Amino acid sequence: MTTARVILLVFLLGFLAPAWAEVAVPQLTGRVVDQTGTLSTSDVAALNDRLKDLQTRKGSQIAVLIVPTTAEETIEQFSIRVAEAWKIGRKKVDDGALLVVAKNDRHLRIEVGYGLEGVLSDVVTHRIIDEDITPKFKAGDFAGGISAGVDRMIRLVDGEQLPAPEPEHWQAPNLVDFANPVVIFGVIIVAGFLRGLLGRLLGSAATGGIVGVFTWMLAGSLATALVVGLFAGVAALIFGGLNFGGPAAGSGPYRRGGGYSGGGGGWSSGSSSSDSGGFSGGGGSFGGGGASGSW
Repeated sequence: MTTARVILLVFLLGFLAPAWAEVAVPQLTGRVVDQTGTLSTSDVAALNDRLKDLQTRKGSQIAVLIVPTTAEETIEQFSIRVAEAWKIGRKKVDDGALLVVAKNDRHLRIEVGYGLEGVLSDVVTHRIIDEDITPKFKAGDFAGGISAGVDRMIRLVDGEQLPAPEPEHWQAPNLVDFANPVVIFGVIIVAGFLRGLLGRLLGSAATGGIVGVFTWMLAGSLATALVVGLFAGVAALIFGGLNFGGPAAGSGPYRRGGGYSGGGGGWSSGSSSSDSGGFSGGGGSFGGGGASGSW
């Protein structure tokens, strides 16, 4: 029995050891993820701008990852794990590509999604590595090598016939401006005054209308105005704002009394996302196409 347990333990350790040795897939925090500090802030910003422009024009996504090492894994094993986790490229179009550099190992790979295997074939990606990237790497110019390789990939993808990118989903511009405490307090005062003057329902609707008009004037977007105005109207209806002035009555929607009474929670914009470099894959698939190299 003891011998059997030892054999089982050895078997399990042999099975689990490779998994323990795997380098964790880095979190996708942007189009360029550098875990080595090789690229300067300006290098990352310049790459990000070009890659973002490509996605805007063509819909295709290209990402760059620099890690110190892939440990016991080959660069091919590691890069396909990253590609499958990040899902760069559009779903069902599969027009993503990933440049992975293992700096301490002196290995790199270009992983290509199914939809780009025609333009970024194994032969072509091998040439990009040999002609554009590794010569600069050998000279110690990592930023220059990555930039040259990415630029050539972008030029090739630009020449490929791909489905047109979908229009960007609507986002209210500068929501942080609408969440300014001064703006919120102003809306509360307006809501309280109009509710006191017109009643709860009409006053809330009027608040939403006024906020919507001002939003339209500032943002220049009717969609933004409608959404923000609707939100302001609903918030005024639920929370009540501050009941200022207006005709007073003893019952119903009007209140008699001095000054104003505080409402519930006022109006807030809720959570919002900002364009601070956030990036996510579009659901693209990879099949192992691409090429590897070293320097």
